[in-house]
Amino acid sequence: MPFYKVISLPKPLAIPTVDGAKRWWHRLTPHRQDRVAMLAPLAAVLLFFAAIVAALGYLRLEEMDREQEAVQRDVEYTQQRLRLRLLERQEQITRIARELANREIDANDFKARAANLLDQYPEVQAMAWVDEKKRTRASQGMGANTIGPYYIPGDVLLKQDRDTGYALTRQLNQLLYVQPPLAKDEAPLLQMFIPLNNKGRFSGVLITEYSIDGLYRYGIPSEVSARYAISLQDSTGRLLAGTSIPGRKLVSRFLPWANPGNEYSMPVSPVGSGLVIRAQAYRASLGVIGSGLFWLVSALSVMTAWMLIANWRHTRRRLQAQQALMSETNFRRAMENSMLTGMRAMDLQGRITYVNAAFCQMTGWTESNLVGRTAPFPYWPDSEREHVAARLEEELTGNATPGGIQVRVKRKDGSLFDARLYVSPLIDAMGTQTGWVTSMTDITEPNRVREQLTASHQRFTTVLEALDASISVAPLGSDELLFANKLYRQWFGVQAGGHLQLVAEAGMPNSPTNDDSDDSVDSFAGLPTTTLPDSDPESAEIFIEALGKWLEVRTRYLSWVDGRLAQMVIATDITTRRLAEEQAATQAERAQTASRLITMGEMASSVAHELNQPLTAINNYCNGMVSRIKDKQITEPDLLIALEKTAKQAQRAGQIIQRIRSFVKRSEPNRTLSEVSTMVAEAVELAEIELRRFNVRLNHYVAARIPQVMVDPILIEQVLVNLLRNAAESIDSALRQTSDRIVELRVLPKRIDDKPVVEFSVQDTGKGLAPEVMARLYEAFYSTKADGMGIGLSLCRSIVESHLGRMTAENIYNGDDVVGCRFSFWVPLNDTGTLTYSEPPAPQPNLG
Repeated sequence: MPFYKVISLPKPLAIPTVDGAKRWWHRLTPHRQDRVAMLAPLAAVLLFFAAIVAALGYLRLEEMDREQEAVQRDVEYTQQRLRLRLLERQEQITRIARELANREIDANDFKARAANLLDQYPEVQAMAWVDEKKRTRASQGMGANTIGPYYIPGDVLLKQDRDTGYALTRQLNQLLYVQPPLAKDEAPLLQMFIPLNNKGRFSGVLITEYSIDGLYRYGIPSEVSARYAISLQDSTGRLLAGTSIPGRKLVSRFLPWANPGNEYSMPVSPVGSGLVIRAQAYRASLGVIGSGLFWLVSALSVMTAWMLIANWRHTRRRLQAQQALMSETNFRRAMENSMLTGMRAMDLQGRITYVNAAFCQMTGWTESNLVGRTAPFPYWPDSEREHVAARLEEELTGNATPGGIQVRVKRKDGSLFDARLYVSPLIDAMGTQTGWVTSMTDITEPNRVREQLTASHQRFTTVLEALDASISVAPLGSDELLFANKLYRQWFGVQAGGHLQLVAEAGMPNSPTNDDSDDSVDSFAGLPTTTLPDSDPESAEIFIEALGKWLEVRTRYLSWVDGRLAQMVIATDITTRRLAEEQAATQAERAQTASRLITMGEMASSVAHELNQPLTAINNYCNGMVSRIKDKQITEPDLLIALEKTAKQAQRAGQIIQRIRSFVKRSEPNRTLSEVSTMVAEAVELAEIELRRFNVRLNHYVAARIPQVMVDPILIEQVLVNLLRNAAESIDSALRQTSDRIVELRVLPKRIDDKPVVEFSVQDTGKGLAPEVMARLYEAFYSTKADGMGIGLSLCRSIVESHLGRMTAENIYNGDDVVGCRFSFWVPLNDTGTLTYSEPPAPQPNLG
């Protein structure tokens, strides 16, 4: 069976025929026929005039495009010429820079090469060789003075622009073009900075200055400058060299028949956007308005249009009333449709007579679905029909609330939204009420925002109420309490008395100065009345007897919601912390006393030996005197001498006991202005007992004229005794020879961190500290001694740091061998102390 394919031919174009035009004409009303008859010839004349102008304009645009392409080609050609010329100079000067960096030429050779370049190329007007110390080694064309073979350092870099380019080139370490700012009556320049690198090290800069006018004269082809106004400009469009055609006036610039100037600009490589070449074509064409055909067509068109308009004007007056009515109607309709508020009009029987576009958009129902409907309306929610019907009844009887009523409205898709309705009577032109007008506003989003704000306020209030700190806010100079949280109300009640008590006991201002004199000034004068910026709050610690608590009080000023300046007080219970601090201080004091007792316990045998000598002498003197008195062989002078020696030995024993007693007794820290030499003497006298036991010599030196220091002398003596004992034990454990068993104590004034201090140092000749010991040196209860408790050095550092000082330890090396250890600490001088220092003499040995 043959298969036939049906091919559909395209429909012919619907070209209007004469018969169709006639039928269209007869269907028009006479009014429209008159308007078409008047406006058609005018439209034909305007179309003819527009066609002629469009044709002339199209030809002119093509001509402008050709001119613009020609300008662009010539500018690109000129830019290439300038680029090649600059690159040739750059290559030559770079070669000189490479020879300077490699020290292949000296200053005289450079000057000769530079003079040759300046003579050969007019655009190069100056060159200078500056080394890494900004000294000008040689220059040509910069007017530098010379002294001997070298130039005065820094003479070429006197200008700020050269110095800036030098610094930038040294920082970037690459070739750099710089266009310096122009002073008044100064020719524009272009500076090239080439860094000099000798074996990877910066060794100076070669500066070359180009004359931009020279670049224009010798770099711009003459055939291009003859056709265009060529100019060299900077990145801001300022003219540096060449000529520029003034721009058109602002009025003629936007006229459609004005002849625009063809111009083109582009940056000059390798300089970059700092130097731009610009070409402007000379205006030789008359443009569209210079054509005679344009003026002929314009005149004929104007005459024809004027005659048609004159014939049409007498019909225009007949349409004015109708147009005014239509305009008013359209204006009112546009206002109603552009309103965001829904409008609904009902007659006295409750039938909808009008709804605007906003009402339809809100409900989703069209005007045809709503106009003419009576209750129940389709936008009433099914679950609230009785409530809404009651509201409608109130609306029809005129009992609507002036503030509006809030109802739920159902959209056509079934979704609900909150709306507020305002009802007012509908009065006609005769003053008779014909119905009711209702405006409806969607308040779903405001209700949501209001609920979120309420929830946020509740969360904020819950957090403040749950805080473990008392918070109160009161205006300055008033007894009103603006805010108080739960803890404040528990402590002080609901009055502002607690707030004022906290501020007063913390020593912070809470009201303006009351002074009746004319010269009195508010204590808060100068504080801003707008929102205060964030700042660190003031704080103080006070004790409230009524509560039996220590409170940390912090205050800050803030602007209240009504614009008043208020003061917020935050009081935190720190009673537990204060008790802990007091217990910690008590424990520290006990640890210090225990350390001194331990020290004296370890020195007990040495102290006993020290006391045994004067006691033995007293016994011998007493026995000798008794024997001689019994034998009657003693005279009165001999008896007095024996008694005096006995008294001296007893005094010596008493001094030893008194010094030990004052060292180990428990006392509160008492910082006083103390003499450094006295503290050192007391500590040395206590430590010498232990040093003699270990057969160790002590050399000590105290610099003269050291000012008094604000310290607790007993604690400082404790630190010195511990360090001297540790030094003696370190020497004894190292098994040093007798000649090497030496401990040096030196006290010198110094400056650390630009403040005067007194440094105490104890150096021994022991075996030093191992790295693992150095890492845990000040760790509590860590000791390298078999019977040590590990609290000595830890306590010593705590004592020094409590006096705002620092303690350090280091090994003493002789080559790679450790030959000793040095412990040092310093305490700051008081503000009144003056620091004097003299070179210490050789320490004198004290053999004890």
